[in-house]
Amino acid sequence: MAKVALYNMEGAKTGTMEVSDAVFAAEVNESVLHQVVVNHLANRRQGTQSTKTRTEVRGGGVKPWRQKDTGHARQGSIRAPQWTGGGVALGPKPRSYRFSVNKKVKKIALRSALSVKYADYKVFVIDELKLDEIKTAKIANLLKGLEVSTKALIVTADADETIYKSARNIKNVTPTHVGTLNTYDVMNNDVFIVSKDAVAKIEEVLA
Repeated sequence: MAKVALYNMEGAKTGTMEVSDAVFAAEVNESVLHQVVVNHLANRRQGTQSTKTRTEVRGGGVKPWRQKDTGHARQGSIRAPQWTGGGVALGPKPRSYRFSVNKKVKKIALRSALSVKYADYKVFVIDELKLDEIKTAKIANLLKGLEVSTKALIVTADADETIYKSARNIKNVTPTHVGTLNTYDVMNNDVFIVSKDAVAKIEEVLA
Protein backbone atom coordinates (compact mmCIF):
# COMPACT_ATOMS: atom_id res chain seq x y z
CA MET A 1 0.00 0.00 0.00
CA ALA A 2 1.14 3.53 -0.80
CA LYS A 3 1.65 5.84 2.16
CA VAL A 4 1.09 9.56 2.59
CA ALA A 5 1.82 11.93 5.46
CA LEU A 6 -0.99 13.22 7.68
CA TYR A 7 -1.13 16.90 8.68
CA ASN A 8 -3.26 18.95 11.05
CA MET A 9 -4.93 22.30 10.33
CA GLU A 10 -1.73 24.13 11.28
CA GLY A 11 0.19 22.26 8.59
CA ALA A 12 2.21 20.20 11.07
CA LYS A 13 2.87 16.53 10.35
CA THR A 14 1.02 14.23 12.74
CA GLY A 15 1.60 10.77 11.22
CA THR A 16 1.10 8.69 8.10
CA MET A 17 -1.73 6.74 6.48
CA GLU A 18 -2.04 4.13 3.77
CA VAL A 19 -3.85 4.90 0.53
CA SER A 20 -5.00 2.64 -2.27
CA ASP A 21 -2.36 1.72 -4.85
CA ALA A 22 -5.11 1.40 -7.45
CA VAL A 23 -6.05 5.06 -7.00
CA PHE A 24 -2.87 6.90 -5.96
CA ALA A 25 -0.17 4.66 -7.44
CA ALA A 26 -1.82 3.50 -10.64
CA GLU A 27 -0.20 3.38 -14.05
CA VAL A 28 -0.49 6.81 -15.67
CA ASN A 29 -2.39 6.73 -18.98
CA GLU A 30 -1.32 9.95 -20.71
CA SER A 31 -3.57 9.56 -23.75
CA VAL A 32 -6.67 9.18 -21.57
CA LEU A 33 -5.56 12.11 -19.41
CA HIS A 34 -5.31 14.28 -22.52
CA GLN A 35 -8.66 13.12 -23.86
CA VAL A 36 -10.52 13.88 -20.63
CA VAL A 37 -8.88 17.28 -20.14
CA VAL A 38 -9.77 18.27 -23.72
CA ASN A 39 -13.32 17.04 -23.10
CA HIS A 40 -13.60 19.14 -19.94
CA LEU A 41 -12.38 22.30 -21.67
CA ALA A 42 -14.57 21.71 -24.73
CA ASN A 43 -17.67 21.25 -22.57
CA ARG A 44 -16.93 24.56 -20.85
CA ARG A 45 -16.94 26.49 -24.12
CA GLN A 46 -20.05 28.61 -24.61
CA GLY A 47 -19.96 28.50 -28.40
CA THR A 48 -21.87 31.79 -28.65
CA GLN A 49 -19.55 33.58 -31.09
CA SER A 50 -21.38 34.76 -34.18
CA THR A 51 -20.82 36.83 -37.32
CA LYS A 52 -23.35 38.10 -39.84
CA THR A 53 -23.47 36.65 -43.31
CA ARG A 54 -24.39 38.68 -46.39
CA THR A 55 -28.04 37.75 -45.89
CA GLU A 56 -28.07 39.19 -42.36
CA VAL A 57 -26.29 42.50 -42.95
CA ARG A 58 -28.58 45.51 -43.30
CA GLY A 59 -28.91 47.10 -46.76
CA GLY A 60 -27.60 46.10 -50.16
CA GLY A 61 -30.93 45.17 -51.68
CA VAL A 62 -30.23 46.95 -54.96
CA LYS A 63 -27.67 45.85 -57.53
CA PRO A 64 -24.94 48.55 -57.35
CA TRP A 65 -24.59 48.85 -61.15
CA ARG A 66 -25.78 47.11 -64.24
CA GLN A 67 -24.25 43.78 -65.20
CA LYS A 68 -22.35 44.81 -68.36
CA ASP A 69 -20.58 47.69 -70.06
CA THR A 70 -19.45 49.57 -66.91
CA GLY A 71 -15.79 48.57 -66.82
CA HIS A 72 -16.33 47.19 -63.33
CA ALA A 73 -16.54 43.61 -62.22
CA ARG A 74 -20.11 42.42 -61.93
CA GLN A 75 -21.63 42.91 -58.49
CA GLY A 76 -24.93 41.79 -57.04
CA SER A 77 -24.91 43.54 -53.66
CA ILE A 78 -22.81 46.01 -51.70
CA ARG A 79 -23.20 43.67 -48.73
CA ALA A 80 -21.21 40.87 -50.33
CA PRO A 81 -18.11 39.83 -48.29
CA GLN A 82 -15.62 41.73 -50.48
CA TRP A 83 -17.32 45.07 -49.75
CA THR A 84 -16.61 47.25 -46.71
CA GLY A 85 -19.51 46.72 -44.34
CA GLY A 86 -20.45 43.51 -46.08
CA GLY A 87 -21.20 40.16 -44.52
CA VAL A 88 -18.52 37.78 -43.28
CA ALA A 89 -17.70 34.75 -45.42
CA LEU A 90 -17.27 31.48 -43.50
CA GLY A 91 -17.36 33.23 -40.12
CA PRO A 92 -18.23 31.51 -36.83
CA LYS A 93 -21.82 30.76 -35.88
CA PRO A 94 -23.26 29.59 -32.53
CA ARG A 95 -22.50 25.91 -32.04
CA SER A 96 -21.92 23.34 -29.32
CA TYR A 97 -18.41 22.01 -28.77
CA ARG A 98 -19.59 19.33 -26.36
CA PHE A 99 -18.67 15.69 -26.75
CA SER A 100 -19.02 12.80 -24.35
CA VAL A 101 -16.50 10.54 -22.65
CA ASN A 102 -17.71 7.41 -20.88
CA LYS A 103 -17.48 7.06 -17.11
CA LYS A 104 -14.88 4.29 -17.23
CA VAL A 105 -12.47 6.52 -19.15
CA LYS A 106 -13.07 9.41 -16.74
CA LYS A 107 -12.22 7.16 -13.79
CA ILE A 108 -8.99 6.01 -15.46
CA ALA A 109 -8.05 9.64 -16.11
CA LEU A 110 -8.75 10.70 -12.51
CA ARG A 111 -6.71 7.78 -11.15
CA SER A 112 -3.87 8.79 -13.47
CA ALA A 113 -4.06 12.43 -12.36
CA LEU A 114 -4.01 11.50 -8.67
CA SER A 115 -1.13 9.10 -9.30
CA VAL A 116 0.86 11.89 -10.97
CA LYS A 117 0.41 14.11 -7.90
CA TYR A 118 1.33 11.26 -5.55
CA ALA A 119 4.47 10.43 -7.54
CA ASP A 120 5.49 14.10 -7.40
CA TYR A 121 4.94 14.24 -3.59
CA LYS A 122 2.19 16.82 -4.10
CA VAL A 123 -0.54 15.07 -2.08
CA PHE A 124 -1.22 16.47 1.41
CA VAL A 125 -3.80 14.70 3.57
CA ILE A 126 -5.33 16.73 6.40
CA ASP A 127 -6.44 14.67 9.39
CA GLU A 128 -9.51 16.83 9.95
CA LEU A 129 -10.17 19.57 7.40
CA LYS A 130 -12.80 21.51 9.29
CA LEU A 131 -13.50 25.07 10.47
CA ASP A 132 -16.01 26.34 13.01
CA GLU A 133 -16.39 29.67 11.22
CA ILE A 134 -15.54 31.27 7.90
CA LYS A 135 -11.95 32.36 8.37
CA THR A 136 -9.65 32.87 5.40
CA ALA A 137 -6.66 33.35 7.69
CA LYS A 138 -6.92 29.75 8.92
CA ILE A 139 -6.71 28.35 5.40
CA ALA A 140 -3.82 30.73 4.70
CA ASN A 141 -2.05 29.44 7.82
CA LEU A 142 -2.61 25.84 6.68
CA LEU A 143 -1.00 26.61 3.32
CA LYS A 144 1.87 28.38 5.06
CA GLY A 145 2.43 25.41 7.36
CA LEU A 146 2.47 23.05 4.38
CA GLU A 147 4.86 25.44 2.62
CA VAL A 148 2.50 25.68 -0.33
CA SER A 149 2.91 28.82 -2.41
CA THR A 150 1.72 27.54 -5.79
CA LYS A 151 -1.72 26.64 -7.17
CA ALA A 152 -3.56 24.38 -4.75
CA LEU A 153 -6.72 22.29 -4.93
CA ILE A 154 -8.47 21.79 -1.58
CA VAL A 155 -10.88 18.83 -1.49
CA THR A 156 -13.43 17.98 1.20
CA ALA A 157 -15.56 14.84 1.39
CA ASP A 158 -18.83 16.75 1.01
CA ALA A 159 -19.77 20.28 0.09
CA ASP A 160 -18.51 22.44 2.97
CA GLU A 161 -19.60 26.08 2.73
CA THR A 162 -17.30 27.15 5.55
CA ILE A 163 -14.18 25.74 3.90
CA TYR A 164 -15.33 26.95 0.47
CA LYS A 165 -15.90 30.55 1.56
CA SER A 166 -12.71 30.57 3.63
CA ALA A 167 -10.56 29.45 0.70
CA ARG A 168 -12.14 31.00 -2.38
CA ASN A 169 -10.64 34.48 -1.84
CA ILE A 170 -7.07 33.19 -1.68
CA LYS A 171 -5.21 33.60 -4.95
CA ASN A 172 -4.47 30.34 -6.81
CA VAL A 173 -6.55 28.24 -4.37
CA THR A 174 -9.49 26.19 -5.66
CA PRO A 175 -11.86 24.67 -3.07
CA THR A 176 -14.06 21.75 -4.13
CA HIS A 177 -15.49 18.46 -2.87
CA VAL A 178 -15.42 14.82 -3.98
CA GLY A 179 -18.75 15.12 -5.80
CA THR A 180 -17.34 17.72 -8.22
CA LEU A 181 -13.73 16.53 -8.33
CA ASN A 182 -12.44 16.22 -11.89
CA THR A 183 -9.24 15.44 -13.75
CA TYR A 184 -8.78 18.97 -15.09
CA ASP A 185 -8.78 20.57 -11.62
CA VAL A 186 -6.30 18.00 -10.32
CA MET A 187 -3.91 18.56 -13.24
CA ASN A 188 -4.41 22.33 -13.37
CA ASN A 189 -3.26 22.75 -9.77
CA ASP A 190 0.23 22.03 -8.50
CA VAL A 191 -0.76 20.71 -5.06
CA PHE A 192 -3.56 18.34 -4.01
CA ILE A 193 -4.76 19.02 -0.44
CA VAL A 194 -7.44 16.59 0.71
CA SER A 195 -9.18 15.68 3.96
CA LYS A 196 -8.73 12.18 5.39
CA ASP A 197 -12.42 11.32 5.00
CA ALA A 198 -12.36 12.62 1.42
CA VAL A 199 -9.55 10.16 0.60
CA ALA A 200 -11.77 7.26 1.70
CA LYS A 201 -14.62 8.61 -0.42
CA ILE A 202 -12.39 9.03 -3.48
CA GLU A 203 -11.14 5.46 -3.14
CA GLU A 204 -14.74 4.25 -2.89
CA VAL A 205 -15.79 6.19 -6.00
CA LEU A 206 -12.79 5.08 -8.07
CA ALA A 207 -12.74 1.48 -6.89
